[in-house]
Amino acid sequence: MVHINPILCAACGAILSYYCLFPLFRSGAINIDGLLVLSFIPVAFLCLLRVLDSLPFLGGEKPENRLLRLLWKPRLLILWTTAFSAGLAIGIAAGVKITNTAYFGIPEDTIRGISGILLDDPRVISNSKADGRAMSTLSLKMSMGNSGVRATASGQITVFFPEENADRLKEFGRGTEIFAEGDLRAARSGSGFNNFGNYTFTAQALHITKAASSLERFRTGIRFGLTNRFTVSHGAWAGLALALLLGIRDNLDTGFAALYRNAGCSYILALSGMHLAIIVSLISFFLKKPLGLRPAAITGAVIIIAYCFIVGPLPSLNRAALMYLIGVVSVLGMLKRDILSLLCMAFLIQIVVTPSSGVTLSFILSYLALAGILVIGKAINGAFMGKIPALLLQPLSASLGAFIATAGVSAWFFTDLRPVGILAGLALAPLATVFMVLSIAWLGLDFIFPVLSFLLGNILSLLYRLMEKIAALAAIVPGIRANPFLVIILSLLITVTILWLDMNRRNIAGRLEPFA
Repeated sequence: MVHINPILCAACGAILSYYCLFPLFRSGAINIDGLLVLSFIPVAFLCLLRVLDSLPFLGGEKPENRLLRLLWKPRLLILWTTAFSAGLAIGIAAGVKITNTAYFGIPEDTIRGISGILLDDPRVISNSKADGRAMSTLSLKMSMGNSGVRATASGQITVFFPEENADRLKEFGRGTEIFAEGDLRAARSGSGFNNFGNYTFTAQALHITKAASSLERFRTGIRFGLTNRFTVSHGAWAGLALALLLGIRDNLDTGFAALYRNAGCSYILALSGMHLAIIVSLISFFLKKPLGLRPAAITGAVIIIAYCFIVGPLPSLNRAALMYLIGVVSVLGMLKRDILSLLCMAFLIQIVVTPSSGVTLSFILSYLALAGILVIGKAINGAFMGKIPALLLQPLSASLGAFIATAGVSAWFFTDLRPVGILAGLALAPLATVFMVLSIAWLGLDFIFPVLSFLLGNILSLLYRLMEKIAALAAIVPGIRANPFLVIILSLLITVTILWLDMNRRNIAGRLEPFA
């Protein structure tokens, strides 16, 4: 059973306003008056609770009915409603700050060039319909039209660059100011739930107008150096190591990635909380004993911040890093240690600091998956405890919880569901953990003893082939195509049923405990 606390209520309010109310307003389904009225409902309910709290008859004998207990002393409801109302305000404020729409200052059909700053690391794509091989997001500064007319521009736009510019862009990296000549294209309607007039730009010529700052160049140099060190080995496993350690998938074999996608295990290849947990575990293993718990936690926080800076702004990784940093605060005794509360706090912070990340698919799947593990997975684990060996039950319940929580979104955005990933992940996730640890060890040995790193590279190559074979077997199982609405309804029914069974189990255990 989920413990209701103010942070959870605030997160629920932010989810409602950020993903439901504000998109309705932005799409024109409701006007500003309607948005204010809907936002005022919990405030009105809060005022009612304050009135009830002031009535003298509510101070009498405590009723036995659980629902009446809340009305008997409505202060807990007041706290929940206050937090929910604050969450609504946070969600609306974050929605207002979304800056996906680009403004060019001149008619769109006349644009022949754009100028701006690269917001992320250019990444190579294997098959681009936009006639390009490298892709990045650009923060607009200027647009150029026919006859050389220039105007101030703002907002963000996705740019596809020619293949011959890919290496040059990767070498300069994030923060570089560029000028690109080419064609502007409006995004197709219905291409995404966050499509509010998005555009893409297909560059035909590229000019570097200003280098990035010294700090950004230092970061790009580290990434470039690590990429070269791994790719020098010329092993297929090196591309997987770069994907798992730095989130760089340019060198990852496309066939290998397709196998994982068909096996329902793409999340293993996407840098996220699972991968950060491995790094955190290594930090804890090496620092906890010599430094102590609190100094090790603070040192780990500094290392995690530096790691996230090098990797770049990945929503799923940022979620995990935020939870770790908030967890450090709890280790220092400033917060209560509750993982679900940490998840809710991380969500609120992330949509406030980076509002646009909240509408990305990786962000949504990351939070849903962990929420499913913490709520649904925990309930499944409790329901089957003692009936299934704990060594198998814990990873299975976590995998089931994540799948149930994300099934609706996956069915909405992808063509089919891959339930086989529940079982395949039980084998591939531990192997990916071992692979990642050995890759870090290989990197250390390659700096110190290159001969030993060669031997470890052979082991990594064998492990890579084993993971490939397992994914290939799982990929044989066909996916399930279903109506997204039916999947969402079924997932909700399954979730309610599991939580109800878990609540009954806890109640029975509570009644039997005095007689034990």
